[in-house]
Amino acid sequence: MDRNCGNPGDFTWNSVSGHSVGLKPVPLQSLSELERVRLQDVAFRRLLRDRDLGCHITIPKCGYKHKKLLRRTFDSLSKEKSKDKETVPQVFGIPLSQVISNDRTNKQRHDSPRVEHSDPTELMLSFLHLTSSFKRANKEFSSSTSSLSSASEPPNESSFLSPPDPRTRRRGGVSVDCITDLDDNQSRLLEALQLSLPEEAAGNRKKHHDKKLSLNPIYRQVPRVVDLCCQHLEKYGLQTVGIFRVGSSKKRVRQLREDFDQGWEVRLDEEHNIHDVAALLKEFLRDLPDPLLTRELYMAFINTILLDFSDQESAIQLLIFLLPPCNSDTLQRILCLLSTVVANAEDCLDNEGQKVTGNKMTSLNLATIFGPNLLHKQKNSDKEFAVQSFARAEESTAVISVVQRMISTYDTLFMVPPDLQNEVLMSLLETDPDVVDYLLRRKASQYWLVPPFVSLFASGCVSVCVSECVPE
Repeated sequence: MDRNCGNPGDFTWNSVSGHSVGLKPVPLQSLSELERVRLQDVAFRRLLRDRDLGCHITIPKCGYKHKKLLRRTFDSLSKEKSKDKETVPQVFGIPLSQVISNDRTNKQRHDSPRVEHSDPTELMLSFLHLTSSFKRANKEFSSSTSSLSSASEPPNESSFLSPPDPRTRRRGGVSVDCITDLDDNQSRLLEALQLSLPEEAAGNRKKHHDKKLSLNPIYRQVPRVVDLCCQHLEKYGLQTVGIFRVGSSKKRVRQLREDFDQGWEVRLDEEHNIHDVAALLKEFLRDLPDPLLTRELYMAFINTILLDFSDQESAIQLLIFLLPPCNSDTLQRILCLLSTVVANAEDCLDNEGQKVTGNKMTSLNLATIFGPNLLHKQKNSDKEFAVQSFARAEESTAVISVVQRMISTYDTLFMVPPDLQNEVLMSLLETDPDVVDYLLRRKASQYWLVPPFVSLFASGCVSVCVSECVPE
């Protein structure tokens, strides 16, 4: 396995199986957990090397960063020392990773009558271990006998039914040794079934150094409340004039908020008011203990406007790649909604020639509304606010500009360029060459499973170009 060293802009790899894989832009969510972690490192180095943002840059930490703040919130909700679990918020005012963990717990509770296995990864690992054991035992049996009349004993049944090694347990992944034993069909099955799950509840999480990273895409980490609000607004609200700007019913919004915080199975349909749902989405973002774009990267995002216009999109993209998966996945879902709203801002004619009223919400209007909810610093005291009012006004303008650029470039913002993928693979090649070959084989199989003319036009599905290598 090596990389073709031809045109500097041509990022083509030769896999062990004899395929030439040309890297093309791929959606961020299509990368494996391991690739996304390495991509963070690559983006970090690229920012330090090629972009002078005039501030300190760090990779935001993923997890429970605000335990003390969360504890104070819980204590304030139980002043009478009530231990009723229903008083603990499930969605609003808690860290994003905890929201996603609560969503998964609630889903398991609602699905419990139909699901017997609490951990689907264990069931999958057992199946993969069983098939691998069967494959190895079958090889041993075939090599030890030359005919059906052989006097050799059959393989020991214990090798078929032995439980998986606890050391191979991981969040949606198996060890490299196990992956290299799989044939192409099993690899495709692994790819279809094996998904990294969102962060476990606090009691079930393993220590960081014990975690192993999955070689398959991460489970889509978008809070249910965000996804439901976006779906509802995309279905019913695109022609609503002044969406996100017109006021809502505080009473109805409060009731929806309480329903989600109780962990109930909320359904949003045409009976729910568009402006109420829009207000609920804004409240969720505003009440996050840490903003979606994180406080660590606040100044870095702000300072992207100091770059040349042609460099701004690349810098914003690299900063997005530094975000934890739950943050970048949620941001992608929100920007998808906002870009769709912008696409329906102007009046148009339908298929029958009838006028369809636009929602009148431009990217600037939406950025003005959502910017302070997506990107902000910790609130200062009134005295500090008075001293820094002018600076804050300038930063507010910068926040709007950054978010407006995100909305305008949404289509390409979450597509990982070939040069960054190449650096990720080069990084992995130094430590785990077997992993690189597995990833290349998966890219090749993904290409052959989708017709070329479909992959070219399907949104977010352009992945790789594969051709068979002809030996000289």
